[in-house]
Amino acid sequence: KKQKQSKKMAAKEKLEAVLNVALRVPSIMLLDVLYRWDVSSFFQQIQRSSLNNNPLFQYKYLALNMHYVGYILSVVLLTLPRQHLVQLYLYFLTALLLYAGHQISRDYVRSELESAYEGPMYLEPLSMNRFTTALIGQLVVCTLCSCVMKTKQIWLFSAHMLPLLARLCLVPLETIVIINKFAMIFTGLEVLYFLGSNLLVPYNLAKSAYRELVQVVEVYGLLALGMSLWNQLVVPVLFMVFWLVLFALQIYSYFSTRDQPASRERLLFLFLTSIAECCSTPYSLLGLVFTVSFVALGVLTLCKFYLQGYRAFMNDPAMNRGMTEGVTLLILAVQTGLIELQVVHRAFLLSIILFIVVASILQSMLEIADPIVLALGASRDKSLWKHFRAVSLCLFLLVFPAYMAYMICQFFHMDFWLLIIISSSILTSLQVLGTLFIYVLFMVEEFRKEPVENMDDVIYYVNGTYRLLEFLVALCVVAYGVSETIFGEWTVMGSMIIFIHSYYNVWLRAQLGWKSFLLRRDAVNKIKSLPIATKEQLEKHNDICAICYQDMKSAVITPCSHFFHAGCLKKWLYVQETCPLCHCHLKNSSQLTGLGSDPASPPHAGAEQNIMLQEGTEPPDREHPPGTGMREGSTDSTEHIARRPDTQEGATSSREYPQSTKAEAHPVESA
Repeated sequence: KKQKQSKKMAAKEKLEAVLNVALRVPSIMLLDVLYRWDVSSFFQQIQRSSLNNNPLFQYKYLALNMHYVGYILSVVLLTLPRQHLVQLYLYFLTALLLYAGHQISRDYVRSELESAYEGPMYLEPLSMNRFTTALIGQLVVCTLCSCVMKTKQIWLFSAHMLPLLARLCLVPLETIVIINKFAMIFTGLEVLYFLGSNLLVPYNLAKSAYRELVQVVEVYGLLALGMSLWNQLVVPVLFMVFWLVLFALQIYSYFSTRDQPASRERLLFLFLTSIAECCSTPYSLLGLVFTVSFVALGVLTLCKFYLQGYRAFMNDPAMNRGMTEGVTLLILAVQTGLIELQVVHRAFLLSIILFIVVASILQSMLEIADPIVLALGASRDKSLWKHFRAVSLCLFLLVFPAYMAYMICQFFHMDFWLLIIISSSILTSLQVLGTLFIYVLFMVEEFRKEPVENMDDVIYYVNGTYRLLEFLVALCVVAYGVSETIFGEWTVMGSMIIFIHSYYNVWLRAQLGWKSFLLRRDAVNKIKSLPIATKEQLEKHNDICAICYQDMKSAVITPCSHFFHAGCLKKWLYVQETCPLCHCHLKNSSQLTGLGSDPASPPHAGAEQNIMLQEGTEPPDREHPPGTGMREGSTDSTEHIARRPDTQEGATSSREYPQSTKAEAHPVESA
C-alpha cells in the first residue's frame, strides 16, 4: 500500500509539474505576439479598410492602452500560482463550452428556418435527426460545464436548450428565434453575475501576493525571491517548451504549403530559416538559448553514459552542464544584434553562431572523455568493450570537428575572423590526438614489464604543446579584437568581451603555464642535486620504491637516506617539497650533495629533530643521564617519580624513545 501511495504521489507530482509548464506557455506566446504587433501600422491598415468607420477603431490611444493592459495580463497569468491558474483555465473552458452551446442552438434554429417545417418532428426524419443531434450536443455541454465548475445545478448551463424545448412543443419558428435570443441573453447575464460576484478576487490575490513578497524580501532579500520565482515557474523548461511549439508550428506551416520533396541543401536552409524565424523577439531568443542549453546537457549526459554506463549517474547525479553553450549563444546574439536583422541575414549569422556553439559542445565532450580515457589507459582494465567505447568516442571527436571546419570553409570566404572561428575545432582535434597518443603510451607501458622512466615528461610535452597552441590562438583573438577596436568601430560590448577574453583565456592561462613550468624546473633541479645510488647501495638497500611499489634498478637518495625512483620523486615534488616517508624538507642546495653516501647511516641531527617535531614529540634530553626522568627546565622531580615509580623502567623507555620515533619515521628501514 505504501508503494502504491508513493507511486500515486509521484505521478501526481509529475502531472502538476507538466501542468505548471503547459498552462503558462500561452502567456509567453501572448507576450511574443504583443511584441510583434505594431500598433501604428495596424491603425494605418484600419484607416485604409472598411473598418475605419467603426467607432471601436477610431480611438487609437484606447487601443494603445489595451495593448499595455495585454502585457500586464500576460505577466499576471505567467506569475499566478498553479492552483489559481488551473481555476482560471477552467473558467475559460466553461466559457468556451457555453459558446459552443450557443453555436449549436443557433445552427439548429437556422436549419429549422431553412427547412420551414413546423409539424411534429417524428413525422419528418430529417427534422428528428437535427433535433436529436442538437439535444445530444446540448446535454454534453451542460454535463461538461457542471463537471468543470464542480456543481450539481445543471440547469444553470441549460439555457440553450430552450429552443429545443420550444420546438418540441410545436412553437412557431418565429417565436423560436426570439427564445434563442432570450437564451443567449440569459447566459450572458449569468456570466456577468459570476464576474461581478468575483470582482474583488483579483484585488485580494494581488494584496496577499504583495504582502508575501514584502515579507520574503524583508526576511530573505531580493535574490532569494528571484531564485524562488525562478524555481517555481521553471523558467528554463517553460521557455524551451514555448520555443519548441513555435518551431513546430513554423515547420508545419512550411510543409503544409509544399507538395514536392526538398533536397538536402533545401532542408538545411529550411532548418536555418525556421530557427531564424523563431528568434525574432527577445522571448523567442531566450527560448532558443534554453533549448540549446538543454540539448547540450542531453548530449553531454549521453556522452558520459556512453563511456561509463549507469555509473555516470551514480558518480554525478546532477550534471550542471550545458549552460555555457546557452550563454555563449546569448552573448553572440546580443553582440551582433541578431533579432534586429532580416530573416535571411539572421539565418546567415545563426549558422556561424551555431557552429561556435557546436564546437563548444564538442570541447565539453572532450573535457568529459579526456580523464576517463586516460584513466582507462592507465588502469589494468582488460574490458575490450570499455576500450572500444573510449577509442570510438575519441575518433569521433577527432574527425567531426575537422569535418565541421571543412564544411564551413566551403560555404564562407576564408578570412582571419573565419580562421579564428574554426580554430576551436582544429584545437579540439589536436587535443584528441594528444589524448590518443598518451592513451597509446599507457597501453604500451601496460604490456611492458618495466615502467617507462620518462613517461611523465612525454605527457607534459604533449599537453604543453596543445596548451601553447591554445594560448597562441587566444592571443591572436585578443590582438584582432584590439586592432578592430582601435582602427574600426568601438563598442562597449566588444570592449567588455575583449577584456573578459584577455583575462580568462590569456592572462590566467599564462599564469597557470608559467607556474607549472616553475614547478617542473624546481623539481628537476632538486632531483639533480640529489646523489644517485650506486649498484652496491641498491643491493644493500634491497627494497622497492615507496611511491610506485616497483623494484629499483636506479634511484636517488634523499638527505634523510631514503631511496626513490627519480621520476616518482619528481612527481611528488610537484605537490610538496618534503620526503614522502619522513616529511623532511628537501632543500635545493649544493651542501646536500655529499649526503646519502652511506645508506645505512642515520639521518643527520637536523633531519631527526625535524622528524620528531612533525610527529608531535620532543627530542630526548642529551644532557641529563637516562633514568632520571627529568627534562631541561624541570624543577619538580617528585611528580615525575610518582608517575614512574620504577626508575629503571623509566630509563629503559627513555632510551627506547628515539629509536621508536626513528622506526616510525623510517618504515622501510624498520621493515
